Amino acid sequence: MATFLYRLGRGAFRRRRFVALAWVALLFLAIFGAATAATPTSGSFSIPGTEAQKAFDLLDKRFPGMAADGATARIVIKAPAGQKVGDPANKAEVEKIVSGLKNGPGADQIASVTDPYQAQAVSQDGSTAYISTKYKVSGMELTDKTRDALKASGTDAQGHGLTVEIGGDALMTAPETGSGEIVGIVIAAIVLVITFGSLIAAGLPLLTALIGVGIGVSSITALANVLDLGTTTSTLAMMIGLAVGIDYALFIVSRYRAELAEGHARDEAAGRAAGTAGSAVVFAGLTVVIALVGLAVVNIPMLTKMGFAAAGTVVIAVLVALTLVPAILGFAGRKVLPAGTKSKLFGKGKPARTDKDGNVEARPNGGTRWARFVLRRPVMVLLVGVIGLGAIAIPASKLEMGLPDDGAQPVSTTQRKAYDLLSDGFGPGFNGPLMVVVNGGQSLADSTAERIKKVHGVVAVTKPALNEAGDAAVITVIPEDRPSSKRTEDLVHEIRAGNGDDVYVTGATAMNIDFSQKMNDALLPYLALVVGLAFLLLMLVFRSVLVPLKAALGFLLSVVAALGAVVAVFQWGWLGSLFGVEQTGPIMSMMPIFMVGVVFGLAMDYEVFLVTRMREAYVHGERPGQAVVTGFQYSARVVVAAAVIMIAVFSGFIGASEQMIKMIGFGLAVAVFFDAFVVRMAIVPAVLALLGHKAWWLPRWLDRILPNVDVEGESLRKHLAATAAEGPDADRELVKV
Repeated sequence: MATFLYRLGRGAFRRRRFVALAWVALLFLAIFGAATAATPTSGSFSIPGTEAQKAFDLLDKRFPGMAADGATARIVIKAPAGQKVGDPANKAEVEKIVSGLKNGPGADQIASVTDPYQAQAVSQDGSTAYISTKYKVSGMELTDKTRDALKASGTDAQGHGLTVEIGGDALMTAPETGSGEIVGIVIAAIVLVITFGSLIAAGLPLLTALIGVGIGVSSITALANVLDLGTTTSTLAMMIGLAVGIDYALFIVSRYRAELAEGHARDEAAGRAAGTAGSAVVFAGLTVVIALVGLAVVNIPMLTKMGFAAAGTVVIAVLVALTLVPAILGFAGRKVLPAGTKSKLFGKGKPARTDKDGNVEARPNGGTRWARFVLRRPVMVLLVGVIGLGAIAIPASKLEMGLPDDGAQPVSTTQRKAYDLLSDGFGPGFNGPLMVVVNGGQSLADSTAERIKKVHGVVAVTKPALNEAGDAAVITVIPEDRPSSKRTEDLVHEIRAGNGDDVYVTGATAMNIDFSQKMNDALLPYLALVVGLAFLLLMLVFRSVLVPLKAALGFLLSVVAALGAVVAVFQWGWLGSLFGVEQTGPIMSMMPIFMVGVVFGLAMDYEVFLVTRMREAYVHGERPGQAVVTGFQYSARVVVAAAVIMIAVFSGFIGASEQMIKMIGFGLAVAVFFDAFVVRMAIVPAVLALLGHKAWWLPRWLDRILPNVDVEGESLRKHLAATAAEGPDADRELVKV
């Protein structure tokens, strides 16, 4: 494979105008497709096999006009101190809100609006009431006109002294991530300039990554309605594509500069960079693709589509690194090198040292010095790294998973204020009513309602509402506790335990519980699939059993430690004020699997690129310890730069107002920090130092079975040697003069 990639990279360098034109044309084609495509919707959401989903399916069949999966809103009205919402003047204002919603802008998307005085939605003390509004479409599909009408519905009432706040998922919009990405890109540019010492070399990975992300995200937008992709799909693809796109281009450019410093011609340096670092990029990309495609194990269609779409963006990033990066290097010339380059490692401004014979010695860089330190004290470094991460991972044993509701919103938002008003006026359970769907007539519905009333933890049960045919009914159950509490989850399980085959519990709260359970059940199979396939892939790359095993165990350690940090901050509230956490609660149920998928791919990037240089040095005759030093000498600086860039990109999301986005940003940034700086830069060299030659051991029978992918470039070296033996002009390019 190294020989093929060598020819591909050199060919792209020599035919750079054609390659660059092809990629630019592809970018414009994707942008045109995205611009002419219909506006993407939120995508359909379903959880096959769960009771909540069965109930929704039954509702769609028996209550066709109910819009079971439509958005909901609750307009909560509180009277001034000493007054009641039933007072004539206040009642008139409330009825004006109801009339405005039914007949005002966006009314065509409304399925129903309940009058609080007729629906008995007034608190016992008469101070608070709420208007329930049901929409025909999901929150992401609401038009701006409809959403603006909802936000403005209580303006007049507020002018008359009433407090009006709005909750529910009707106000939900696509998460705003642009500012975080801009901050990450700016920091990435600064890090690249410091790393390369050249504006051209620093700008190249950013340019190619943005082109790859532009093609990937535009393609997703263009196909969103055809493939039923949600708006969050492009956000995930952008986050992953930007991360790996910068990393992969960084690896290629770094190796190209090293080959130039060795004295190779520019096209030869591009070919060698693609044949060596490009091999690492291919296998690193495969591990990311495995992690993302593996989301299909969860059996939630939305997650499966998100994973496949993001995996497609990663494939584009790999192809860009192998073809477009060498092509642009051809345009850049030697401007990718810093001015005043004196050594192979591009050190500048420092006087050269000489040995006792007067020969110039290369000054060891930071990676070399750190590797030698670890080799001198491998046991100490290993113990400090493992014990430190183990201690941070302890809170993960108390992980509680759930989905955030309006109670997790910042206290300054109208959703949180509405949530608190409902809790104060009616009780916490009114924020998460349960919907019981009965597949039967009046008799079964009445007996079900009577049974549920006797369940401990139930505050109220409404009278069954039958459909027109009289063969199905809906019962609303109000729990005693808040939606995201453990007591509410236990209540849902208790109600379900007493139901027959014709009674189902659903609603947003029950759906969240089922979703969390589904994610929890899928975590171990997903881990086994991803880690198992990656283990086999890394065994092909490194021709070793212990190195892939070490890589997998190190990744698990860093992910569990990151989960421990997330639990400590967002569930327990430790240092919560530092990260803007206003409300603690369960960890988002998607978080563990999401972290495993994203961080695993990035961790294997660093593992493959760092250890491949060690393997390459070992195969070419260096002793195990010296091979570790060589790997760090050439790769440590690049891996550190890539990790800092990723931490900066993910940290940009910590400042988001949405608790979910904040949690994702914090978790991914911490996980990358632990994996890159503790596992890859400390634990990995310590383990390899202790293993010595055994690290590269592979049983003979397994060596015969496994195909030789030659990621260390041994076949490439033989090919180049044979080419050189044929004559100096055997592989030259004819140039018109």
